[in-house]
Amino acid sequence: MFETLIVQPIFNLLVLIYALLPGHDFGISVIIFTVLVRFLMWPLLKKQLHQTKLMRDLQPDVKRIKERTKGDRQQEAALLMELYKERGVSPFGSIGLLFLQLPILLGLFQGLSRLADEPQTIVDLSYDGVLNLDWMQTISADISRFDETLLGVVDLTRNAFGDGGFYFPAFTLALAAGLFQYFQTKQLSPNTGDSRTIRQILKDEANGKRSDQSEINAAMGRNMRYIFPFLTFIISASLPGALALYWATGSLVGTLQQRSVLNTDVEEMEAVADKASAPAKRPKPAKPKAKSTKKKRRR
Repeated sequence: MFETLIVQPIFNLLVLIYALLPGHDFGISVIIFTVLVRFLMWPLLKKQLHQTKLMRDLQPDVKRIKERTKGDRQQEAALLMELYKERGVSPFGSIGLLFLQLPILLGLFQGLSRLADEPQTIVDLSYDGVLNLDWMQTISADISRFDETLLGVVDLTRNAFGDGGFYFPAFTLALAAGLFQYFQTKQLSPNTGDSRTIRQILKDEANGKRSDQSEINAAMGRNMRYIFPFLTFIISASLPGALALYWATGSLVGTLQQRSVLNTDVEEMEAVADKASAPAKRPKPAKPKAKSTKKKRRR
């Protein structure tokens, strides 16, 4: 079921791009596929980033609530939820995007992993409509015509540390994936230089000073700025180069998309929302004016 509903549709979209692309460069096809997927997810991504920006701008208010409640967790949680509701913030707004991206990555991983082991997979997993394309007919007749490289140079079926030994081009792609992931994660990290680190929080906890859960989450988020890119590099280096290329391209496009949204002023977004809802309230003040003019005429 996973192959039918996830792997085949995703893999066929990639193969369709490959078959229609002039020159039939598999690496360029992966890049185009990645950009297309990122822009198809743009509405959900924009909503998530808007929530992220709102959360970042709310940090001064959150800090004031902590000082006001003085350790009363129940009162603090109630005031925070009231603040989030007032500003239209959803603390779990990014979960939908995660659930959407994960199947795409897993489906692409399974399809490309099989393709790396057996080139015939590009024919076996393709739908009939895709196989009827001219270039796919050529590949079906002679599978050796399939070139699984980027620009004829980088073999996208190899990983950085595979059975064939160290492969520098795949290593470079994995390094690029980790680097772009760092910039993407850093953009979303709140700028709270005065906040305590995980080590300081644990030390204070040992001395009896209780820490706020939101401060712990913020400290963990700052650590993830380095941990997640490192894990991205390690995982990408152990996967076929096509997946490292997908990850690197996705992180680069994601960074550019985030910059576009995060640079937009929150007040401007809220003004647009208020403007859309304002016309429904305008007709109400017109009634008292009509009554006052009638009184004047009687006098």
